[in-house]
Order: sequence, then structure tokens, then C-alpha cells
Amino acid sequence: MSSIGYPTLFFGVLIGSIVPIVPTGALVGAAAAVAMTTPHLSLPLVLMFATAGAGAGDVTTFAVARLGSDAAVRWLARGQRPERLISARERFDRRGWQLVVIGRLVPAGRIPVLLAAGTVAYPWRRLLPATLAACVLWAVAYALLGVMSGGIFDSPLIATVLAAVLVLVVTAVVNLVAKWRRNRSKVES
Repeated sequence: MSSIGYPTLFFGVLIGSIVPIVPTGALVGAAAAVAMTTPHLSLPLVLMFATAGAGAGDVTTFAVARLGSDAAVRWLARGQRPERLISARERFDRRGWQLVVIGRLVPAGRIPVLLAAGTVAYPWRRLLPATLAACVLWAVAYALLGVMSGGIFDSPLIATVLAAVLVLVVTAVVNLVAKWRRNRSKVES
């Protein structure tokens, strides 16, 4: 199992970090649940491979915007007023590492933050440590959901399904709270 489990985890998280078609949090939670209920996977290695896949995906996403041609950057910035880009550059100058970490932890926040960082030429030397910290926190958070489900059930199948469901529920709740806060701030403005 480990001969296919770790590569599947790494490449699943990598692909899902670049193109959000794979529920990467559910994948990490499921792998952690398997690690808790069987001897086939090790939790520290699950964390390592999940972090590595997420980091490689995030750096790739950033690189597309950062190293892309002028046409690619214009396409990413399409519809944005010049003052918004200036504002984004100033936000990244002040607290870019926080934006990268929060973008990784908030569902659907990672790709826009990384593309914005690349578009405003956020420096690699600041991005890489922020990405590493964000990916470690993200992997631990989703693995904890798998650890919880693995601690509740002895069956790897039930623990894996529960971990995936927990991840999806947590993601849905975070999205609902974010939507509620956005709507509330619009009403108050």
C-alpha cells in the first residue's frame, strides 16, 4: 500500500494544488485516517508528502504568474483597475507572508492569492518560507481530521470516509462563514 499510497498522495495534492479538481484536503485526511488504522502508511510521512505536494503545486501556480509573459500577466490582471494592482502590491509589501498563509488555509483562497502575488512580482525569497509554513499548517490541519476519524473507528474504510466527510463539512462551513461575512460587510458599507 505504501508503494502506491505516498506517490498517490503527493501527486494528488500536487495536481489539486495547481488545478483545483482534486479535493486535496480530503485526500490528506483520508491518508491520515489510513495511517491511524493500518500499518501501511506512516502519519509523519503522510504529512511530509502532503506538504511537499502542496508546496510544489503552490510554487508552480505562483511561477505561472511570476514568470509568465507580459501577455499572461495582462490576462491574469484583466478587468483590474491600475489602482487595484497598486493596492495589491502595497498589501503584499506590508504583509505578503500572511496573505500567502491565509490564502492556503482558506478554501478557494490559495490560487487567487498566489496569482496576485506573482502578478505583483512578490519576491521568491519571501514567498518560499511563507509557502512552506502555510503548507505545513494546512497538512497538519487536514491530517488532524483524519487522525480524529481514525481514532474513532478501527476500520480504515469507515475512517477514510469519515475523514473525507469531515473535510468537506469543515470546508463548507468555512465557505458559508466567509460568504456571510462578505455579505454582512457589503450591507454595512
